Amino acid sequence: MIDAYEDPGTPDHRGGGRYLWWLVTRQPGRSVAGAVIASVWMVLGAATPYLMSRAIDDGLEPGDLGALAGWTAVLVAVGAFNAWLGIMRHRTMTRVRMDANFRTVKVVVGHAVRLGAALPRRVGAGEVVTIGVGDVQTISTSLTAVGPGVGAIVAYGVVAGLLLSVSARLAAVVLLGVPVLVVLVGPLMGRLQRVESEYRQRQGVLTARVGDLAGGLRVLNGLGGKQLFADAFRRDSGRLREQGYRVGAVTSWMQALGMGLPTLFLAVVTWLGARLAAQGDISVGELVAVYGYVAVLVVPVAFLVECGYQLGRGVVAARRVVRLLRLEPEPDDGPCAAPAEPAVLHDPESGVRVTPGRLTVLAGARHADTAAVLDRLGRYAPSAATWGRTRLDEIPLPQVRARILVADHEADLFAGTLRELIGGHREPAERDIWRAVHSAVADDIVQGLPDGLDSAIDAQARNLSGGQRQRVRLVRALLCDPEVLLAVEPTSALDAHTEAAVAARLRLARSGRTTVLTSTSPLVLDHADTVHYLADGKVAATGTHRGLLAEQPGYRALVARSADTDADTEEVVA
Repeated sequence: MIDAYEDPGTPDHRGGGRYLWWLVTRQPGRSVAGAVIASVWMVLGAATPYLMSRAIDDGLEPGDLGALAGWTAVLVAVGAFNAWLGIMRHRTMTRVRMDANFRTVKVVVGHAVRLGAALPRRVGAGEVVTIGVGDVQTISTSLTAVGPGVGAIVAYGVVAGLLLSVSARLAAVVLLGVPVLVVLVGPLMGRLQRVESEYRQRQGVLTARVGDLAGGLRVLNGLGGKQLFADAFRRDSGRLREQGYRVGAVTSWMQALGMGLPTLFLAVVTWLGARLAAQGDISVGELVAVYGYVAVLVVPVAFLVECGYQLGRGVVAARRVVRLLRLEPEPDDGPCAAPAEPAVLHDPESGVRVTPGRLTVLAGARHADTAAVLDRLGRYAPSAATWGRTRLDEIPLPQVRARILVADHEADLFAGTLRELIGGHREPAERDIWRAVHSAVADDIVQGLPDGLDSAIDAQARNLSGGQRQRVRLVRALLCDPEVLLAVEPTSALDAHTEAAVAARLRLARSGRTTVLTSTSPLVLDHADTVHYLADGKVAATGTHRGLLAEQPGYRALVARSADTDADTEEVVA
């Protein structure tokens, strides 16, 4: 089975079927072993009726107890050996499925990491969750065809050969029966793929809506929009349920045909065998053998139908994985080197110009406008932004990421200790950690946790309040100590007292380094060296906070509204 740190290989993303075949070829020894063991297991199951017929014809009917005892012993030995083979078949196929499962997970996670910040802009969160939760399991289950599927075909051929030794007519019925089953079940497999594909798409949409509701429930309550989103969720879940009924209808027909048609088909074989025995064309032992062959043949035929069903679903799931793998990450190379010294960042689209070594704040009525400017300056969105005299998109991405950090106020917080959460892959010195903690006014967070920096933090820091999470994110950003820090609304969830302390300490901690914040809080704006006032995504005015208050009515109204909001928030907190 694939090791947690082993390279999963380069997947074949030319199609769903090719991806499934790639999973098989990545474990050739185990796949061949599964096919061989399953084939022998099913063939020995078909050999049981033959041994019974020999015991009857050679021992029971002529009264030869020695022959009867011999054939009975062989029958017991074959049965015991086949039971052991059944165990080994199950173990081998479990390993095949687990390898496919883990390998697909590693491939998907690895590609998601390579896509980086481009992932949420190109694929919905619900789509990724659906792939990780449902499609990976469906893909691994479909590889059942590697073992029992191949074994069913081999066993079917062996039984047809055994029946040929009894009666050519019976063998012809068996050989022609399965193609008829395929013709009857084939159209249902195509329909299953269509309805299953639509079901998975709706499932992804609903999963994304659940995530949105979970993340914004508090905001929805405050805005009175909870019922509106609840109604939308109810409609979407109703559509998903109806699509699930369609999938279930096709599945039930396939499973019914998978059990019913083989039984009906084999009943015909039994009836023909009984007629041949009554006419004296075959012996009693051969009749018993025919009946046994028919009973055994139910298993491989049922396996063939089931494998077809699982392969159909697996191809649909693999296509979704392949669509994700076909997404290309943003180019990370460029012909130009980054500026050797701190240089001006300029965004032509908005007109924002960031002077190095200063604290700059972007203030705008729409949060999306100011956040978009930082995305362009941090090279998280296509733009003509420049760094010094060089376009950002012409600089190798690793150089940009090493010196420019965009700190989003909703950035993910992974589970682990607080020390791991803020330190990342580095091992910062204790004094550096406490300096960043103090600058972000997060001393009370560390002191309030049972084990301080070594306290366990839940995924997304759910065991912390909204304001505490925001300060932890700021600690993490300050601990990186980048040359250029672009922080999106770093104090939006804080009360006025804490916000004022953060603004003062942040200016001191980043003294002499380039820092750009987005905010409309006068407590933050008053500490800025330069304020860019944005209207409709463009710079309408530039200056100091106090100068813009005196000269720009729009800026004054924006900041006054923000001050009123801060006062209301402080009253609620109090």
